[in-house]
Order: sequence, then C-alpha cells, then structure tokens
Amino acid sequence: KTTNNVKLIKSTKFWLHPYSSLLEYNVSGVNRMLKLIIIQNHTFHMIEEKLESLGLILPGVPKPAGSYIPSLRINDLVFISGQVPFIDGNLLTGKVGSDITLEEGFERAKICALNALAVVKAEIGSLDDVKRIVKVSGYVNCIDSFVDHPKVINGASDLFGELFGDSGQHTRIAIGSNSLPMNSSVELDVIFQVKQ
Repeated sequence: KTTNNVKLIKSTKFWLHPYSSLLEYNVSGVNRMLKLIIIQNHTFHMIEEKLESLGLILPGVPKPAGSYIPSLRINDLVFISGQVPFIDGNLLTGKVGSDITLEEGFERAKICALNALAVVKAEIGSLDDVKRIVKVSGYVNCIDSFVDHPKVINGASDLFGELFGDSGQHTRIAIGSNSLPMNSSVELDVIFQVKQ
C-alpha cells in the first residue's frame, strides 16, 4: 500500500510508515505488549521550508541562453550548467568594482545559487534528495584591480551552508573575469551529489 508516494508495510492490523516509531504500552494490566504506531511528522520539503524561513523563494528554472542543457545527471552526480543572476527573466548586469559593489555581487551570487537549486530540483524532483554540494565554481565580472572574488562567491556558499548544513560544505574556485556572458555580474556552476 502507498500513500503520498511512500510505500507502507503491513504488520498485523497496522500499516507501518517506514519513518514510524513504535510506542509499547501495557493494555488493561495484560502483559501482552501492543505496538502503537506513531507516524512522525516528517517533512518532505524541508529545504524549501528553510528557504522560506530565510525570506527566499525558489525561482522557476531559467531557460538556457545557448546550445546546452541546464543539467546532466551521471549516477549520483548532477552537473549544473552555468547560472547567472536572472530574476523573473531579467538579468542583473554590471561589473563589480565599478558598476556595483561587492555586497551587491554577494547578493547576485546568492541568486545564481537559487537558480542552480531550481535546476537540480527539476532534475531530481526534491531538494531533500540532495546528498551533498560537491563543488562550486564561481566567476565574477569585475575590474582589473578587484581582488575579493571569494567574498562575492560567498553569497552562494553561505546559502548552501545555511540550507544543507555540513552537507553544504563544498570545494570551490572563485575567479575574476573582465567580462561574462551578456554582461552578467556573476556566474556559477555547481556539482551536486544526490540520493539514488
């Protein structure tokens, strides 16, 4: 028997939820022990609830801006194509250090991370099936003298850490560039390990 796509296991007169806990109690002084099934309140959209608690909403999946696919899954790894800071179809542009500040770049890296999360959710069905953030590669459109690329990409890394805890800790590279596609301020690609 299934409910909400979760398989239930029949035991005596009860249907057992795989995440259930058992409470044993003595009935009417009889030494026979009965098992009472208590279905715990498991949330299957925990990561998205965390996003909401941070005042963030998972966006729709951005359309590819070229001849490529948004994601590719190989076994338990999902590779996400480069994500730029699109909000409702509008691209946030400008060069860090001249057009926008480091703090604005930080926020735009966070938007790139949200777009990457939207893509991986479309690939695997639920963000709760993300097992680990493996690697983040971040690119910052900046002036030649700008040297704080890691602080910009922290916008993405910090968000992953807040959402996934230890599983959000990842390897990373942060690179400065004199231009990015369509004058995007930041670009990000991510490798996720997912449950099989």
